[in-house]
This record gives sequence, C-alpha cells and structure tokens, in this order.
Amino acid sequence: MPRGPLFYAEYNFRLFLFLLFEATDAYCAIDLDTALPVWLASALRRKPRFLDAHELFCEMKEVRSRPRVHRAWKAVERWVMPRFPNGYTVCEPIAILLKEEYGVAYSVIRNLPFRKLPPADRGPQDFLLYQGAVNEGRSFETLIPAMKEVDLPLHIYGGGNFLDQAKALAESNGVTGKVLFQGKRTPEELADITPMAKAGITLFENNGLSNYLSLANRFFDYIQAGIPQLCVDYPSYHGINERYHLALTIMDLSPVNLAKALNNLCRDEVLYQELEAGSRKAAKDLHWEAEEKHLLEFYAHHLP
Repeated sequence: MPRGPLFYAEYNFRLFLFLLFEATDAYCAIDLDTALPVWLASALRRKPRFLDAHELFCEMKEVRSRPRVHRAWKAVERWVMPRFPNGYTVCEPIAILLKEEYGVAYSVIRNLPFRKLPPADRGPQDFLLYQGAVNEGRSFETLIPAMKEVDLPLHIYGGGNFLDQAKALAESNGVTGKVLFQGKRTPEELADITPMAKAGITLFENNGLSNYLSLANRFFDYIQAGIPQLCVDYPSYHGINERYHLALTIMDLSPVNLAKALNNLCRDEVLYQELEAGSRKAAKDLHWEAEEKHLLEFYAHHLP
C-alpha cells in the first residue's frame, strides 16, 4: 500500500471515482483530506457541496510539526475554503477563525453523543479514565509521570499513534501497575464502563490552534455518563464549564500540577459532588437528539 503523498493521491482518485457515479442530491466533504474529490465531483455534476470542518486540519500537531507537510496542506486549505462557502464546524471559536481568515460563515454543529441516563449507582469509582485516541498532543508526556503521585489508577481506553510511546512512558516512570492500557472498546462497551470511573480526563497540549480550539468527543461522553472531569481551560470547554460547573479546569499541564489537581478532584467531596451535579445537569441538554435539529435546519436551508 502506498504511503505519504502517494497514499493521498490514490485515496483521492478512488474517492472521486466513487462520488462521480454515486446517486446523490449534494456532497459533503469531511475536512481537507476529502475536499478535493468532493469539489471536483460536485462541479462536474453541478451539485451543491458542503464542508464539515470538524477540526483545524492544518493546526494538528502531526501536520504543524512537519513544515513541508504543513505548507502543502495549508496551500490546499487556501484553495479549498473559498470553494466551500457553506459548511459547519464543531465550535464557535473555529467558526470565528474561519470567518476571519476566509470570509466563510460556517454554522456550529457540535459532535454530541446520544442521550443516556446516568445510572443512579455508578459502581466502584476506583479509577480515573481516559477514553479516545492515544495520539500526540494529548499530554501523555506529563500525565503519565504525574500518576506516580495520584491516589487512583488510570485506565486508558483506545489506540493511536502515541500508544507505543505512552506504554514506554509508563514503564520508564515505574507506573505500569497504575496506568493500565485497556485497548479499544465499542461505544456500547464504553457507555457501560465510563460511569464506573471516579472522573474523566480531557487534556490537550497548547501546541497549536487545533488543540487550543478543540471540543473533544470524550468531554461530552463523560458528561453523558454523569461523571466529573479534569479538563483544559481552553475557550470551548471554558464556556460550557462556566454554565454548568462540571469540570475542574487546568492550564498548567506539568506533572506536579496534574497530580495535585487529580488528587484534589478525588479528595474534595464538596467539590466532587458539585461537579457531579453539574455533569448530570449538562447531560440533559448536551446530547445529539437536541443538536441534530441544527444539522437538519442547516440542510433544509441550503437544499431545495
């Protein structure tokens, strides 16, 4: 299988051929890596096209840290965005940035989970939880060393491009008994596991706008499970937390500060109960059954 530029060239060619002959009323590209074949197929067939910009693709660490790759994708972005004047993104800060940089007025459609009723009995609550991609930029370099001083063990559910390095960090820091890599689970399995955790963890390094303006799926998964969480105090999370008070927020992601915050979250019963109540309150509002109405309204407005 080809890799690098050849992989994307083959992928885009195959996707274009598929789209060209697929019966459809409109096309929607998911981020920059599908935008070119969607644009070409929609132009040839004279069909409406939209862009789902669910992250700032060019600001991801995997792209930003490689100058040649970043320049290439930034060139694609500058060419693509004016040709996709209609679309949506995951949070207001990204929508504002796209408006300022490219003049496009994108709607905000958050990627929320389906509504679940948090269980009355949450189970043992004897571990901390990270669920989702074990990728670069998720602060494992400081979170794993911090676990040497944290009361509870950390269970990590997921796989990704930093998994091997994360396991090596656990071994080199002597915390293999406290940082447990549980592998991937289905959403249904995670829905049963997550409420049993004492708290969830949502961390991102502030190494680019993609992380700083993020709004992670796990943030809402913890909410639907009714559990408090430790979360970075970046704009999108800050706004939601101000309204519901469901997370202990943090900006200094050093091991010492992470350990102090996690122990405070678990030991302070008054704080914990306040955050738990806030999470349960937010769960009633922040779910897909409510958010999907905005998506349906978007397409009803733009399609005949």
